[in-house]
Order: sequence, then C-alpha cells, then structure tokens
Amino acid sequence: MLKQLFARKTDFSDDTDTGHGPSLRRTLGPWGITALGIGAVIGTGIFVVTGQAAADNAGPAVLISFILAAICSGFTALCYCEFATLIPISGSSYSYAYATLGELVAWFIGWNMVLEYAISASAVAVSWTGYFTSLLDHAGLHLPAALTGAPLDFSNGHLVATGNLFNLPAVAIVLALTWVCYIGIRESSGINFLMVLLKVGLIVIVVVAGYRYIDTANWHPFIPESQGGHKYGWAGIMRGAGMVFFAYIGFEATSTAAQECKNPQRDLPFGTLVSLVICTVLYLAMAAVLTGLIPYTQLGTDEPVVTAIKAHPELGWLRLIVEIGAMIGLSSVILVMIIAQPRIFMIMSRDGLLPTVFSRIHPRYRTPHLNTLITGFGIAILAALFPLGVLADLTSMGTLIAFAAVCVGVLILRYTAPELPRTFRVPWAHFVCIAGTLSCGALLATMGWYNWALMVVWTLFGFAIYFTYGVRHSHLRRANDSIKSRTPAI
Repeated sequence: MLKQLFARKTDFSDDTDTGHGPSLRRTLGPWGITALGIGAVIGTGIFVVTGQAAADNAGPAVLISFILAAICSGFTALCYCEFATLIPISGSSYSYAYATLGELVAWFIGWNMVLEYAISASAVAVSWTGYFTSLLDHAGLHLPAALTGAPLDFSNGHLVATGNLFNLPAVAIVLALTWVCYIGIRESSGINFLMVLLKVGLIVIVVVAGYRYIDTANWHPFIPESQGGHKYGWAGIMRGAGMVFFAYIGFEATSTAAQECKNPQRDLPFGTLVSLVICTVLYLAMAAVLTGLIPYTQLGTDEPVVTAIKAHPELGWLRLIVEIGAMIGLSSVILVMIIAQPRIFMIMSRDGLLPTVFSRIHPRYRTPHLNTLITGFGIAILAALFPLGVLADLTSMGTLIAFAAVCVGVLILRYTAPELPRTFRVPWAHFVCIAGTLSCGALLATMGWYNWALMVVWTLFGFAIYFTYGVRHSHLRRANDSIKSRTPAI
C-alpha cells in the first residue's frame, strides 16, 4: 500500500485522446493561449481585490503586494513552462506531481485544484454581482438585497447567517457561461478573446483618464503604520500579497488546455509568460491610479473602481464603461475557469482516480460535456451561498500548495530524469525552484486560522474519496499488480 501511495507515473500516453473516443479539438495557437491566460488573470483581482487589499491591509503599498505576488508567480510560471514541454497534457500540476511526487500527492494537488478553479470561479461570480447591481442602480433598477448576497459569512472566525436568500446574479452568469463551455473550445476561446480585448481596452482607458486626477497626497504614508495583526505595516503588505495572489492564479489555466494547443511545446511557455507579464503591468497601473484617486480607506467596497470614479465628477462618463467592462472582464475569468476544471477531472478519471463519467467527450462538440455540467452547477451553488472573502482565501491556499509542488517537482525531475528532452528549461533552476517554494510558503503563512480549518476539512473529504474509490481503481496500481503477477517467483 505504501509503495502504491507514492508510486510515480512515467507513461502519460494513456492521458492523450487516443483510445478514449472522440478527441479534443486542437484549435489554440500562441495568442489564443495568451488570451486564455489574460482572461483568467484579469478579473476580480483588478476590479475588486485591489481595493479591499488596500483598504484593509496594505494601503497604497498594495503595489508592493502585487510585486511580491508577481515574483512568486513568476518563479512558478517558469517551472510550469518546463513541465508543460515535458508533459503536454491537460492535467497541469496534478500530472506534474504524479510524475515526480507520487499518486497520493498527485491526488492531493488535483483535489486542491478544485479550490483553484471551481471556487475561484465562484468568487469571481460573486464579484460580478457587485458590478451588475451597480449597473442596475445606474439605470434606476434594483434587485432585492436578499437575492444579491450570500446567506453565510465568516465574522470574527465564526460562521454566521446574513439573512440573505442566495446570490441570484452570480448563479445566472455561471450557468450561462457553462452552456458556452459545453458547446466547444473554439466558441469558448473566441468569446474569451473578444472579452480580453474589451477589458484590456477598458483598463487602459481608466488608467489614462484617471492619471490626470491623481492626488499624490493619497499615497502618503505609502506604508501606513501598523495597527496590529495584518492591518498595515509590512505584515499588512504580506497579507495583501496573499490576497492579491488570488489575482494571478489564472496563468496556470493555460496548461489545462495543452491537448487543445496546435503546438503545446511552443505555445504553452509563450502564452504563460507573456500573459503574466501583461497582467502584472496592468495590475500595477490600476492599483496606482485607484489609490491615487481617493484615500485607500475608502476602497473597501464591492466595486472599488466605481467608488473611485464617483469621487471625481469629471470622470462620471467612465462609470457606465467601467460597469459594463468589469462585467465582461469578470465573465471571461469565469469562462476560463469553467474550461479548466473539467479537463483536470478528465485526466484524473483517465487515471482511474475518479469514475469514468468524468472522462467522457461529447461526440459532436468535442468537450468533456458531463464534466462541464457538473463543474458549472457546483460553481453556481458555491457562488449562491458564500461571500467573496472566504472563497478568495481558500482559492489562494489551494493554488499556493499546487504551485509549491510544481516548483519542487522540477528539481526532482532534473535528477530522476535528466535525459528527457526539454524545449524549455528553467534558468538557474535551483534558485528559482527553491525561491518559488519558499515564497509560496511565506504567502500561505499569512492565511487566517479558519481558512486552515476549512482546508483541513476539504483535504480530509478528498482523502476519503481517494481511499474509498481512487486506490482501488487506480490504473497505475492495476498495471503494477499485473506486472507483479507476470513476474515468476524465485
């Protein structure tokens, strides 16, 4: 049993579409992958979390928080690029962990990726509601508060009821985008590409227009004096980095589209690194403008970009553009996450760790259709019931654990399989991999105890599934048992 738990997978040919019925369509080029990365990264972080991190933790120094999170993501992105050229399949960090750290760790990483994709999509859908209701208010229409908020929240570490019924707009946008993902990757990526162009254009307009109205007095003090805990000071900057790290996780979604790339060894490293650079520049520019337009203490709202614009009547013409653009931008994040999660389940199913229903491909649309429906409805339920703060922190935790495993995995594979051809190699691998692992650990250390408690519960639930189903149905275990049965006793 112990050998099985830490058995490593070396043959990934079974994860390709051969022998699994209809194949996924290879329609994505380098810029299509880049658009997926930008589509997943530019969303709640820039339209919501930036304001909350500034107001509650870092102040104007949220720019430092973004830089720290970008450095951590940069180390990890380089490691993802090397793995993507070695194992160009849709399993992402789950498959990378399977090749280096063994089946139990792979399951743990794959289970955490549910947090990364499904729960992050839920968090973004909750953010979408804020801008949607703001747009309705602008038009003189109002939804009942009970239908736009979560019925549950954490207050002082305790789960409390809010009196709301459920978040109706969040459910509606998730189900609509689930249908888009159901009908095909070509349609989904085309819609995403258009959304990316629109939201990048919007951010540039806000930055250029808002730059003229920046009051540099709002940047002083740049690092507010600590008020204890994670409120301001360097502790607040680190906590802010943990929060805004949620903004960067989407670059990993590019690796889940490996089997829909025309040339994954070339396109995945390009799309991953270019999208991360573009998004970092946009995040820093938007954070500088928002904290310069109004005092950072006023940015802790559900729609901080609109809040900053309202403070300057001269920018009133921007409000409608921001509301519509933010809704489009957040929608593209949800779309990419709904594309990514079913493909992780698909690969885990092909390994036998999940039931075969998760690996079925639609004969016409060439998508993991049942997976997509399961993912979409699960995301809708989470978005209906939980607030942004809880969802965002859980997402960051799951992602940081996966990222750390990938950084460790690159070093392990350099020693265990140095002969493998690598079309992309991490430069200064020892430094980059160790720094990436340590920076992920540093950001994990900033999370609250209740987030850790939820993570423990989530992990135990996942292990229960693995030990009751995955261990008995693992294809790797069956292959190893078959080899043993054919080996004559001595």
